[in-house]
Amino acid sequence: MATTLPPGSTFKLVTAAAYLEDHPDVDADTQVPGGSSYQLPGTRTSIANGGRSCGETTVSLSQAMEQSCNTTFLQLAVEEGQEGMSEVADAFGFNADPAEDYPGTAASAYPDNASDDLLAKSGIGQQDVRATPLQMAMVAGTIANDGVLMEPYLIDRITSPDGETITRHEPEERSEVVSSRTAGVLRELMVNTVEQGTARQARIDGVEVGGKTGTAENCDGCRPYAWFVSYGERDGQQVAVAVMLQNVSPNVSISGGGLGGPIAKAVMEQALGVGE
Repeated sequence: MATTLPPGSTFKLVTAAAYLEDHPDVDADTQVPGGSSYQLPGTRTSIANGGRSCGETTVSLSQAMEQSCNTTFLQLAVEEGQEGMSEVADAFGFNADPAEDYPGTAASAYPDNASDDLLAKSGIGQQDVRATPLQMAMVAGTIANDGVLMEPYLIDRITSPDGETITRHEPEERSEVVSSRTAGVLRELMVNTVEQGTARQARIDGVEVGGKTGTAENCDGCRPYAWFVSYGERDGQQVAVAVMLQNVSPNVSISGGGLGGPIAKAVMEQALGVGE
C-alpha cells in the first residue's frame, strides 16, 4: 500500500462516473464516442483498442466498458475537462491524505492542470494517474455501496482470550461520492463486463459480480502491470476486491482479466462463503 502505480483501465470507472454525474440522461445503452483509434489532441499520436470491438464512430456505454474501449474513455475525459475529472477523482479519494488506520500508505494521485492530450490519457488511467490497490478497492466498494464511500479500517474487533468482544469497529461513512443513480449505472456496466466482457474470469454462480480489468504501463520497455477490481454481493453481504500484479514472469501473457480475475474470484468466494 506504500506503492502507487498507474491503475490503467480500472480507472475507466472513475471516468465513467464523471461523465454520468454530468449527464443525468445517460444510461448503459446510450451511444458515446467510440471508433477504432483516437488521435490525442495537439499531437500526431493515436491510441487504439487492441483489436476490441468499439464501433465505427460511436458505441454504447455498456459495450465501451465491456470491451474496455480506450477510444471512448480518452474522449470522455477530454469532454469532461480538467475540472470535471478532478472533482470526481478527488471525491473517490485521489489526492487525499491516506487513511489514519493505514500507516505508511501512499496517497493516490490524479494530475491537475494537464494539457488535453495528457488529460485524455488520464481517462484511461495512464500518464500521471497513480493509485494503490486500496484506493481502487475503495472505488469498487463505493460503486457497490450506492455511491457512498466508507472509511477504510484494518481491525473489525478486538476479543479477549475467552472470545468475548472488547471493542468493535463501527462502520463510518466518509462521503457521498456519486449519486445513487450513477452508482446504479456503474454497477450495471460492471456486471455486464463480467457477464459478457473482459472480466468473465470473475463470474461466480449465484453471486452478483461486477468487475473491471486493467493492464497498465509505467515506463517505456517495462513489463505492464495487471489490475482487476470487482465487487460481489450475495444475500445482503458485499465485498470489494482490488488485485494488482507486479513483476509478472516474461513467460506469462499479462492481462488484468486473465491474471487478476481468478484471484479476485477466489477472494470473493471466500469472503462471501460460497460453497460453504
